[in-house]
Amino acid sequence: MFSSRTSFDLSPNPLSVALARARAAGRPLLDLTESNPTRAQIPYDGEAIRAALAEAPFLRYEPAPFGVASAREAVARDLSTNGTPVDPSRIVLTASTSEAYAFLFKLLADPGDEILVPVPSYPLFEHLARLEAVRAVPYRLAYDGAWHADVDSARAAVTARTRAIIVVNPNNPTGSYLKKSELASLASLGLPLVSDEVFARFPLREDQTRCASALEQSSAPLVFALGGLSKLAGLPQMKVAWMAVGGEDGRVDSALAHLEVVADAFLSVGTPVQLALPRLLASGRPTEEAIRLRTAANLAWLRAAVAGSPASVLDLEGGWYATLRLPATETEEAWVLALLEKDGVYVHPGHFFDFDREAYIVVSLLTPEATLVEGINRIVQRVNRMR
Repeated sequence: MFSSRTSFDLSPNPLSVALARARAAGRPLLDLTESNPTRAQIPYDGEAIRAALAEAPFLRYEPAPFGVASAREAVARDLSTNGTPVDPSRIVLTASTSEAYAFLFKLLADPGDEILVPVPSYPLFEHLARLEAVRAVPYRLAYDGAWHADVDSARAAVTARTRAIIVVNPNNPTGSYLKKSELASLASLGLPLVSDEVFARFPLREDQTRCASALEQSSAPLVFALGGLSKLAGLPQMKVAWMAVGGEDGRVDSALAHLEVVADAFLSVGTPVQLALPRLLASGRPTEEAIRLRTAANLAWLRAAVAGSPASVLDLEGGWYATLRLPATETEEAWVLALLEKDGVYVHPGHFFDFDREAYIVVSLLTPEATLVEGINRIVQRVNRMR
């Protein structure tokens, strides 16, 4: 009755079962996975956000496939101010980055074609690709004390059906930025680059070798750089994201012509929020800075807390997440279940993100400080008991 595209394994995993059982019992839990800024005690300029929405002419409908001009200009201005010059005519608004991926898979791939995706990384790619009837083919991010895009792995994964390469800059959850040399090597494969840059403005240290945006790579035939209000302004509920299109002029013009057909079929971004977008971007700057301060402070504390214990923090350069390596005396599943059921601490196991070995856990640096401190203290106590 239903298409194979939606035939996912819907059975709950052991961690989900244990989490549901703990919540049903009313057990207090320390959630170290919180990545929703609206629930993470992040400050907002509520007055400015309300004013932006209240003053938008919400009774007017403007069905513009790529978004209304003022909104696209605001995004281009914001990107250009932060080091990535973009023409507003090359900005396409979508309701989310997930929708942007769906548009691009429709644009670039036929059913059965392949898209290269990094691993470890965000687990949504497999779902998004499958829903568009394309295959997500992994290429490796290698770790040797720092993370690197394994360009040889990407090159070996390319087949006659490969249509694009996804990069995440910085990657989620490894926090690794793409280096300029890695971007150039990936561009040399001659495939369109889809660069997810939603965390790009949240560095945790400086590095002149990293690329600020894939748009700076002039040798790629096509580049699609993705961003959105969800992370940049901490406003996932506003449902506005964007892609900036770069590359060879002729290919860009052709891509935009084809994308217009896709975008016009959906017209998914609400007009009021588009008209409010210039002011929403401006109102988000204090929130953006608060998130940077929160993640930096949490990372510094995390590193100090695990120092001298059997746990260690993998290197990371930016974003909202940190990965901890735990002793291989237990499986990942055993670790996360013990932390949840015995210590009341909820974390993600590394295999959720396709880590290829054990034992890793992933925590959110967006977690309110007091919760993170208590949760990490309990994790350290547990690993110390397992010496």
